[in-house]
Amino acid sequence: MSNKPYIVIPDGFDEKIFSELKEENDLEIHSKKKLSREELISLGDKVNGLVVRSATIVDQDLINQLPSLKYVIRAGEGTDNIDKKYCTDRNIRVSNTPGANSNSAAEHAVALMMTLLRKTHHAHSSMSSGKWEKNRFAGNELWKKTVGFVGFGRIGKIVAKRISGFEPNIIFYDPFIETDLEPNYQKFSLEEVFEKSDIITVHTPLNEQTRDLVGKKLISLMKKSGILINAARGGVVNEESLIEALKENKIAAAALDVFEQEPLNENSPLISMQNVVLTPHLGASTAEAQIRVGLMAASQLKEFFINGNLLNEVK
Repeated sequence: MSNKPYIVIPDGFDEKIFSELKEENDLEIHSKKKLSREELISLGDKVNGLVVRSATIVDQDLINQLPSLKYVIRAGEGTDNIDKKYCTDRNIRVSNTPGANSNSAAEHAVALMMTLLRKTHHAHSSMSSGKWEKNRFAGNELWKKTVGFVGFGRIGKIVAKRISGFEPNIIFYDPFIETDLEPNYQKFSLEEVFEKSDIITVHTPLNEQTRDLVGKKLISLMKKSGILINAARGGVVNEESLIEALKENKIAAAALDVFEQEPLNENSPLISMQNVVLTPHLGASTAEAQIRVGLMAASQLKEFFINGNLLNEVK
């Protein structure tokens, strides 16, 4: 049996990204591109390192099945699919790859925003069925609209920069950012952001403080013409409250890339709603982002297992 650290990448990456590590012959990289949970568990005590995306849930059960696990890297930013407390209890270190997929996530939020405003999804479906319904799909401009950000960290700021050419009025709520640190934007309370905005875009991590943060009370403060976008984390927006508001036309529309349960339940009312745009957690799914997060993860593996350095630890 090899003494080299055994690394598994169950959620799939282009193998070229990790080819340098293989060539250096310092780490043993599991070669199969994608692994089910059962296949991963079958590797048992061979596994020393994991590089996961959002598909693999690193919970207590999985950790207990991998007794030699020492290091988990989330190839991305959010680590809510990893039981970090239990990892700490088992002396397993956890890192992410901050910033590597931020631009892709931000651009996807902008794409969802424009899709809702201009109704391009419905117009395409209509034309695909042979119709020409120009009057039916009159949309709205982004120009001069008030865009409210729930969370104004790295990704939120990129979204703000990307849409700046539309000259929006950008306001935000973020308890960790002081107003004087963002002089070009206005900070308001969470309630004020929902009252004032034409468009709400969510950019917070999922944790105990943010779970169901956007619920019935906040949604009820939105303008009837308002739209809501969540390309951050499922669970931050309470889906039951959102569905109710959409059904009763209390808000105009919503776009979701993330969900409380993923994959989205096929019986979810969201699927059949006409004032909703849904995408299957595509925020970081660009070729460029996957190369960046993969290269960063590969570098972190080398630093940890070969050089004894821990980069971008998350607790």
